[in-house]
Amino acid sequence: MSEQPQLLYKHRHVPGINTIDVWMAHGGYENFKKALAMEPDAVIEEVKVSGLRGRGGAGFPTHIKWNAVPKNRDVEHYLIINADEGEPGTAKDRDLMNGLPHLLVEGCLISMHAIRASKCYIYIRGEYIEPWKSVQKAINEAYEKGFCGKNVLGSGLDFDIYTHLGAGAYECGEESALMSSLMGERGMPRMKPPAAPLPMISGAWKRPSVVNNVETVSTLLPIIELGGAKYAEIGYGSPRSRGTKLFSISGHVEKPGVYEIVLGTPFSEVLELCGGVRKGHTLKTYIPGGSSMGFAPPTPLDYPFDYEGIPANTKTLGLGSGGLIVFDETTPIVPITQRLVDFYHHESCGKCTPCREGLNWLHKIYGRIVAGAGKESDIDLIWDICDSIRGKSFCALGEGAIWPVMTSLLLFRDEYLAYIRGGKDAMTDLTTIGL
Repeated sequence: MSEQPQLLYKHRHVPGINTIDVWMAHGGYENFKKALAMEPDAVIEEVKVSGLRGRGGAGFPTHIKWNAVPKNRDVEHYLIINADEGEPGTAKDRDLMNGLPHLLVEGCLISMHAIRASKCYIYIRGEYIEPWKSVQKAINEAYEKGFCGKNVLGSGLDFDIYTHLGAGAYECGEESALMSSLMGERGMPRMKPPAAPLPMISGAWKRPSVVNNVETVSTLLPIIELGGAKYAEIGYGSPRSRGTKLFSISGHVEKPGVYEIVLGTPFSEVLELCGGVRKGHTLKTYIPGGSSMGFAPPTPLDYPFDYEGIPANTKTLGLGSGGLIVFDETTPIVPITQRLVDFYHHESCGKCTPCREGLNWLHKIYGRIVAGAGKESDIDLIWDICDSIRGKSFCALGEGAIWPVMTSLLLFRDEYLAYIRGGKDAMTDLTTIGL
């Protein structure tokens, strides 16, 4: 079994670690002090050397975003934290905000210093009431200790952090939709560069804005503590996938939960860490990084579980948000896929015609198949509809919605045919298989 150093979760089980006194007793805010003594560009250089990539889904190199922000302070800069965690199968940010809120707050402060931001907005999913309370309490404690507010630690710099609860729209996890919602507008995606300016130049309220995931900024602490070069030594796979990553592991495994795992760890060992597929059953398929990544075949298992290894060895889009969902041989793929289609159909903002109309038709077709009234021609029709959605929407929701559908057809076409030919006799009560 590969060694699994705990960098984010090393104090996870310390009693009272969600309070600032206990956090500081275990070295809390020392990394912020260390970063504050550095020039902002020096912090960015450490992040560049570390190889840190966005932990929210896209895996975009963090230093590139940060370096795009203007270097002066003539105009106010904003750091925006995407805590609108709504991807089915993903719960890592919730776990982090609930249990280690000061990890997030300290990560925000380090990031604000690096991009020369004076204000940070943490946009939290509307249903995450307890995580919101936890983070807000941590922010209040940080103000009381002088880590937030005016002239922080005598630096002459101001750092203000605010929380903002969303209204439960999955679409607002998309960068531009999130900023629109934060500004009080309808949460819908905007034009992307080059048709529109980069948000790092003109984002929220037309000010330079950087949007980072909860886990991304939290990872700043071990990078500052160890140094970028030392952090970059951690990893078992691609040289472009370094450090550790939080994975929300659910489904048919013995020990579901959120795990901190070194990127590049063989997938077989990832399964072993969570107890493996439930006893007496075999692996049928899995979704490696949240529902929008699609279904993967049960083999191979000994490939590096990281940004490069997953798409190279499976039929999926990749690592995504780290929401690993495991399915054993009892899983009926058609109704499972229907559930995902229904989710994306419900959450589509409706701005883009291919996504809006295509998902509506997929919702109807899957409804009749699962009701026992499907036709064999529906299979090709589903594929054609997916093809009409692919690459034709402002954001990634349309692409993410069709990938579980298309991969299920590629891997389990015979199951679709059997389900359609079996009519109502093929119907399955999902509650009987624990889903």
